[in-house]
Amino acid sequence: MSILKVDAIRHNSATSDAITTASDGTCTARLTSIGGGGLSHRNLVVNGAMLISQRGTSFSGTAQQYTLDRMQTNTVGNDEIAQTEQASVTSGGAYTSGFRKCMKIINGNQTSGAGAGDIVHLKMVLEAQDIANSGWNYTSSSSYITLSFWVKSSVAQNFYGRLRSKTGTSLNYPFETGSLSADTWTYITKKIPGNSNITITDDNGTGMEVEFMLFRGTDQTGSVSLDTWAAYSGSTRCPDFTSTWYTTNDATFEVTGFQLEVGEHATPFEHRSFAEDLRRCQRYFQRLPVSSDHVMWGFGRAESNSARVQVPLSVPLRASPTVTCSNNRSVKYDATMVSSTSTPTVFKWDDDFAS
Repeated sequence: MSILKVDAIRHNSATSDAITTASDGTCTARLTSIGGGGLSHRNLVVNGAMLISQRGTSFSGTAQQYTLDRMQTNTVGNDEIAQTEQASVTSGGAYTSGFRKCMKIINGNQTSGAGAGDIVHLKMVLEAQDIANSGWNYTSSSSYITLSFWVKSSVAQNFYGRLRSKTGTSLNYPFETGSLSADTWTYITKKIPGNSNITITDDNGTGMEVEFMLFRGTDQTGSVSLDTWAAYSGSTRCPDFTSTWYTTNDATFEVTGFQLEVGEHATPFEHRSFAEDLRRCQRYFQRLPVSSDHVMWGFGRAESNSARVQVPLSVPLRASPTVTCSNNRSVKYDATMVSSTSTPTVFKWDDDFAS
């Protein structure tokens, strides 16, 4: 082992030191970027540590749905629909890297085997303006973003993922995890270049999808090159899939620590506080719990045999939401009316978008 002992580091043409060392082993550095990206808020993924799950902690019985905040699962052709839950991380590399929660998918019993149209995947949708204003020169093949994450499978297997640009001509960027050891947390990084055909609009629509595939049948797989951008085709989203995980009853797949950042090197995960991640998630989904019939949602006024009440939001939503009120008396949002004769139990504003 070699040790370089210096008081400072300076470029040949510079007039001041870039790094100044101190006798206690610390240093002062004049940083302009980390890994080519910003000094803070580098992660373009919302809820990458899987801390926020406003809808609950376990989800089953629905083929396509948002589960943990910003995470969408989709299953097609399954004999038994996979279950998703927010699970605890208790050991392994992900734990020692500071993660305590993960998204866990539990496979059902696929008695009829792996069908050509069968699917189990999870997806994250990123706003276009977040990509457009990230500092990534996405039309240049010499400008990069880097995806990193922790993954664990109960079955030793190679899995595929992909990025997809959504604006203009849709492009597909498939990648693989490599063969995972069973029941072992593995850290994966992928350096992704820009492409001259990528178009990202500066608005709140879909800019990029990040998808992780646990299984796709041959209707959507085929001859496709990994780690390169190509025109999107629904019939060749990734290479043909190994079906071992899918045909193993109650197989599990866990992920956490999603980070997508500008630059060609993965930096340590940008851990955010629970409160900050919650606010970011509430841009897309907010849930207001109530108890009994003693509820005050906000200021309002009586109108005939009903009331108009302005419900305060924790943060502004991305767009006009879908309003859901369970066991409600009468709730109206613009031209949407839902009503019953029961006491309200939950009130939700949902603007999650999955296009």
